[in-house]
Amino acid sequence: MRVLKVLFAAGTLWLGAGPAQAAPTRGNVLSTPEVILAWINTYRAKPDPGALPAAVRALSQAGALRDPETAGVYVGFIAGVLGANPDKAAPLLEKMLPLPGEDQWLIVRAVAYSGLPDWKILLQEFADLLPSRKAMIEKYVTGALPSLFDLAPDKDPTTLDKLRRHFSRDNPHERTKNWALDVSPELLDTFWGYYFATGGYGPVLRIVAMLPWSTEKDNVEKLMLGAMAKFTLARNASRDDTLLAMLKRVSRHQDKATAPILKDVIDSADIADTARLRKEALGSLENLKRYGPGSKREMATWGKIGEGAIGLGCVAAAVTGQVAMGLPCVLGGAATSAAVRYMSQ
Repeated sequence: MRVLKVLFAAGTLWLGAGPAQAAPTRGNVLSTPEVILAWINTYRAKPDPGALPAAVRALSQAGALRDPETAGVYVGFIAGVLGANPDKAAPLLEKMLPLPGEDQWLIVRAVAYSGLPDWKILLQEFADLLPSRKAMIEKYVTGALPSLFDLAPDKDPTTLDKLRRHFSRDNPHERTKNWALDVSPELLDTFWGYYFATGGYGPVLRIVAMLPWSTEKDNVEKLMLGAMAKFTLARNASRDDTLLAMLKRVSRHQDKATAPILKDVIDSADIADTARLRKEALGSLENLKRYGPGSKREMATWGKIGEGAIGLGCVAAAVTGQVAMGLPCVLGGAATSAAVRYMSQ
């Protein structure tokens, strides 16, 4: 239970002030993770794609891009900026590169996640500047790895889905693939990063699709991600009027599993009462820990799950300007790893 309390203590700091807060200006050089994360948090209010290459190089020099588990928000943000600026994508990439081999994965994934119509061509054009990730590029280009918005909730395909797949003009070997949303804090961070860059519906709809997991009875990983999706949507929407209006619009088109949960999110955001959601989620997690499958009740397993969750909260806290809480996790995660090991013993 102590691990879960730490998780939601971190998650509480996910969003600081909303986009109306003043963003760092071009005169305030994007040279440190602290300044960059504050800039990301307010970017959608005043987009400045030309500042992205300097931010990426500074993050690389700080070592903030080396761990995929804590860099999801950066992947999503870079992908969102590229996707929103198709005419500037190639020049921006030219200014970002070269990067050290250990950071090149992030550029590959951001391009693949950008949603640009020519993203595969871009990856091939820049392959020589990404020599450490040629195999990764090949997997994305051939469809062996999914792009961000290929991911969807794991549910049975409808008759219409089957027809679309049958008559697809895409690679016939790809027609049978049904990419499911990954149960990982990294993916949730990635969707939030894309939203911070664009303020668009796409990433928000994917986060909304995670909401039914908040009632999961058997799978603790899904329950954890569903709870975090629910809590962060409410927390963010309570401070972002644009996001709240967006959630109200999409609530009219949700299925019976999602609609009541999203309504609860909206109601909590409307009255700025997210503490209740946090308490409910903690209770659900504790019940599943206590009464769920035996394999999930082992504290060592919970320690590992808690470690990923705390990493998620720390990255998000840093993104929203709560740098004192988030920066240690962004720079390596040693603090959270040590805390979880202590709690799991």
